[in-house]
Amino acid sequence: MTSLLYDLEHVTVRMVSVSDMDNNVYLITAKDSGQQVLIDAADDLPAIRSLLAEGASDAGHPAKLNLVATTHQHWDHVRALEGLIAETGARTAAGRQDVSGIPVPVDVVLDHGDVGHFDGFDLAAVHLRGHTPGSIAYVLEDDGAPHLIFSGDSLFPGGVGNTQKDPDRFELLFADVTERLFEVYPDDAVVLPGHGRSTTLGAERPHLEEWKARGW
Repeated sequence: MTSLLYDLEHVTVRMVSVSDMDNNVYLITAKDSGQQVLIDAADDLPAIRSLLAEGASDAGHPAKLNLVATTHQHWDHVRALEGLIAETGARTAAGRQDVSGIPVPVDVVLDHGDVGHFDGFDLAAVHLRGHTPGSIAYVLEDDGAPHLIFSGDSLFPGGVGNTQKDPDRFELLFADVTERLFEVYPDDAVVLPGHGRSTTLGAERPHLEEWKARGW
C-alpha cells in the first residue's frame, strides 16, 4: 500500500513499504513537469509500478522517471533495481565508494555535496561513511517546507545505522551524521529512513551524546 507523505508547493513525496524487511521506497514527483526521482528500488517491482502511477497522478504533465537514486549497496535496497531500469530506462545514481556493489551500471556517481537539478526540484547528496563506504543521504528542499532527508540506513529514530560493532566505523558514521546533517540542517528537518518510521533532527538531537557514549 502506497502513502502520500508530503504534498508540497512544487513536489509530492510518496512512499511504499516493501519486503519482509520493511524497506521504504520513496518517490519524488515534480507537480509542473512530471519529473520523478525514486529512492531505493528495494523490492517488489509491481508495488513500485503502482507507486510510479500514483505519483504520475500528482503531475500536470506526463510523468517520467528520470533517476533511481540508491542510498547504499546493501542487497535489500536494490533487489528491484535491475527490473525497474530495464522497464523504464531511467538513469541511476549511487555513492562513489558503493558503485561496485550496485547490480546495474551507475550513470551518476555521487560525491559529498553534489546536487542533482531536476525540472521542479533539487536533490543534494550527503556522503555518510560507516554503514557502507559510499552511503548517501538525499536532501530535498521545497520553498517554505522543512528539509526532507532520505537517510537510507545511516540515521534512524534512536540512533545511527548498523556499523557491526566496529568502533572505527561507528566513529566515522557518528561524525558524518553530526557534522553533515545535525550541524547543517535545522530541527524541523524530517528524517525519512530506509526502514521504519520517520523522525526529525530536533527529536534526535538531544540524544547525540547518549549515542556517542554507548557506541552504537
